[in-house]
Amino acid sequence: MRYPSLILALTPALALLAAAVMPGPAQLKKMAARLAPVTLKYDLSGLSDGDRQALPKLLDAARVMDSIFMDQLWSGNRALLENLRQDSAPLGQERLRCFLLNRGPWSDLDAHAAFIPGVPEHTPPGAAFYPEDMTRQEFETWVKALPPELKSQAEGFFTVIRRSGDKRLGIVPYSSAYQADLRTAGGLLREAAALTDNPSLRAYLMLRADAFRSNVYYASDMAWMDLDAPLDVTIGPYETYNDELFGYKAAFEAYIAIRDDRETARLKSFAGRLQEVENNLPIDPRYRNPKLGAAAPIRVVNEVLAAGDGAHGVRTAAFNLPNDERVVHEKGSRRVLLKNVQEAKFRSALVPIAGRVLPKSALGDLSFDYFFMHILAHELSHGIGPQQIRVGNRATTPRQEIKELYGAIEEAKADATGLFMLQYLFDHGLPHGPAAERELYTTYLAGAFRSVRFGLTDAHGKGMAMQFNYLTDRGAFLAGPDGAFTVDLTKVKAAVRDLTRDLLTLEATGDYAGARKMLHDLGVIRPPMQAAIDRLQDIPVDIDPVNEH
Repeated sequence: MRYPSLILALTPALALLAAAVMPGPAQLKKMAARLAPVTLKYDLSGLSDGDRQALPKLLDAARVMDSIFMDQLWSGNRALLENLRQDSAPLGQERLRCFLLNRGPWSDLDAHAAFIPGVPEHTPPGAAFYPEDMTRQEFETWVKALPPELKSQAEGFFTVIRRSGDKRLGIVPYSSAYQADLRTAGGLLREAAALTDNPSLRAYLMLRADAFRSNVYYASDMAWMDLDAPLDVTIGPYETYNDELFGYKAAFEAYIAIRDDRETARLKSFAGRLQEVENNLPIDPRYRNPKLGAAAPIRVVNEVLAAGDGAHGVRTAAFNLPNDERVVHEKGSRRVLLKNVQEAKFRSALVPIAGRVLPKSALGDLSFDYFFMHILAHELSHGIGPQQIRVGNRATTPRQEIKELYGAIEEAKADATGLFMLQYLFDHGLPHGPAAERELYTTYLAGAFRSVRFGLTDAHGKGMAMQFNYLTDRGAFLAGPDGAFTVDLTKVKAAVRDLTRDLLTLEATGDYAGARKMLHDLGVIRPPMQAAIDRLQDIPVDIDPVNEH
């Protein structure tokens, strides 16, 4: 039976946007209230004097990423922001509030629909990485005629595509497109490097400042992999979710955080078992990686400030970087878990959601530890499975083959493989209590409703809808007559294994058609889930960290 695809639960705010009626002050206030203000806790007492002096420079550099990201999202953002700041009327102030939450005039939680008049109805699919009038076909035809080196640049992370005077497409490196802001940010990074007394942080900051000028990020990505400092810094162009045309272009973001040494030490054992998990992935053995990158460091940190792509709409709880497949192949990737962000999400959203979608008898199985552990396993799973693949006689990557669908497929793959990983480790010696499996899958089930509320235009939300429907179709999740959902522990482990296999195989074979069909058939919100979502309207969708610096 086919179910209609719903972009998002049709909230009153979205209903207004869908009808092309701009929301008024009261509606905008309700839209903003879906992101609950929270004060994140972190401890600066362990920082050296040098790091304390470097911190304000790093925070200033991070804020520059906000300006660049807004330029990447839409060319009209800066002028619009200035106009909103000069509008003291209640409507103007509420529009400004929503603009700052979304870093633009489109609501991330409402299918990227505009909430301010005079702008495109939705975020341009290519954001501002490409000319707004450019079509996919035009780009693909142009790229095919380019020599290999220029083709690589055109499809690369760190260039924008612009039209010349004769309307032809051309390649502009980020270092030129955002030259003034990158010069400012690079100068601040150099000043911070001169103040810190940590050699690995100093090396990373200097190389990243150089990359802002040269547009070559490889050396600084490698240095970031070696970063071992109480002051944990990630800054630059990374994720490609905002490029909905091809998923090629990286958006600027920053995370300034304090490392949590106790939690980091507790989780180090996971990294040592990644190859073992890889060797037992439920896919054809020829698709397994016989030798993962040498390094797979895990850092648990507490966020001080996020900026740019890391600070709009739904907030990041963890990340796995870099995305450059060369670095991942040679050195692995680093997983960073933002513990204070995760705690705020769990407390503000997941616990109240569970009270509405789970039976009362299951609420005792809700576990922050397994919420935290699954996020860790999710991030670790980004670094295992297919990375470098062959399609026909071509060497390529899953990202290049699955194109704009890659974000949702990869997020779903990381979720499912993360569950598979934890179950495998439970079965092979990871210490756990007698209720661990029930707590893991129950917390994951409640978390599914948290994620789909991000909307089906969000890679995580669409990927989670696909997982939920897949597992429901196999009897792993059950809806009761009262609308509450439960886990069938006799079926969920096999269903997760099958889901992991299917997603990994899509990536291993670069199967664009298969990915498209899976997302079309399963990446939807069916009526039972919709009914549950309708009961969550007064619960925050996510958090809005209040920065004290």
